Amino acid sequence: MNDSLDPSALQKLAHRKLSFTEIIRRTIFIAIGIALEAVALEMFLVPNGIIDGGIVGISIMLHHITGFALGAFLFLLNLPFCYLGYKQMGKTFSVTSILAITGLAIFTTLLIPVPKFTEDPLLAAVFGGIFLGIGVGLVVRNGGSSDGSEILAIFINKISPFSVGEIVMFVNIFILGSAGFVFGWNNAMYSLIAYFIAFKMIDVTTEGLESSKFAWVITDKHQVVGDALNDRLGRGVTYLTGEGAYSGDDKKVILIIITRLEEAKLKSIINEIDPSSFLAIGDIHDVKGGGFKKKNIH
Repeated sequence: MNDSLDPSALQKLAHRKLSFTEIIRRTIFIAIGIALEAVALEMFLVPNGIIDGGIVGISIMLHHITGFALGAFLFLLNLPFCYLGYKQMGKTFSVTSILAITGLAIFTTLLIPVPKFTEDPLLAAVFGGIFLGIGVGLVVRNGGSSDGSEILAIFINKISPFSVGEIVMFVNIFILGSAGFVFGWNNAMYSLIAYFIAFKMIDVTTEGLESSKFAWVITDKHQVVGDALNDRLGRGVTYLTGEGAYSGDDKKVILIIITRLEEAKLKSIINEIDPSSFLAIGDIHDVKGGGFKKKNIH
C-alpha cells in the first residue's frame, strides 16, 4: 500500500480551513487578549506616561504629543504591517491581525472615560506589563498579532544580516529611549520595567507554565538508566544509535521529554546510576502527539 499523497491532496492539506469551533475558540481568546491589552494601556500605562515597545509605544508617544485618540494611531500605524504580514505569514495571520488591531483600537477608545487604576508609576508599570503581556500572548497564541514591529523585523531579517530578535531589540531600544525625551527619564525607566514584565508574560502565556524540556543522555548503562527513568519519572524514553567521532565506538543515546519540575529528579537519577554519563538538557516550546503522557511511578 502506498501511503504517499498526490500533489493535489497535499495542497488541500496545506490550505485546510479552520473548523467553525476552532474559529470561535480563537475569536474568544483573541477578544480576551485585546481587552486585557486595552485595560493595560488605558488604565495603567498611558495615564502614567509609561510606554511599551513596538508600534504601541510609538502610538502612545504620538497620542501624547498630538492629543489625537490612541486607538486611531494603533489602527493606522499597524495597517501597513498587516500587508507585510500577508506576504510573510499568509492570509489567515493577516486577517486575524487586522481583526485584533481593529478590536484593540475600539477597546482603547471605549475605555477613555474610565479613570486610571493607580497613580503610582511603579504599580502601573508592573500591573500594566502583566496585563499587556498576557493579552499579547493570547493574541499570538491564537494566530495573530496586535503590533506590527515583529512583522517588520521578519521582513528586515530577509534583507539584512541581523536576526529577528536583534532587530526587535534595536527597534525597541530606540523607542523606549525616545520615551525619555517625551515623558522624562524616570518614566522611560518605568517603561523598561513594563516592557520587561510584558516580555516575560508573553512567554508564559504562549508557552504555558509547565514548559517542557528535552534531555540527551549518553551512557554505557543505557538500559539501566532508561528503565530507571521510565519507572521513577513515569516518562517513556527513546533509544537512538550514535557513534563517537573520536573513538568510533557505537553508543546508545537516550532521548526523554520532561517538564521543568522533573529536571532535578532526572539529574539525580542519572548521577546515582552513572555519574560519568553525558547529559544535555534544552527547552522545548511545544510537545504534541507521540503519547507524551506521564505514567504511574512504580
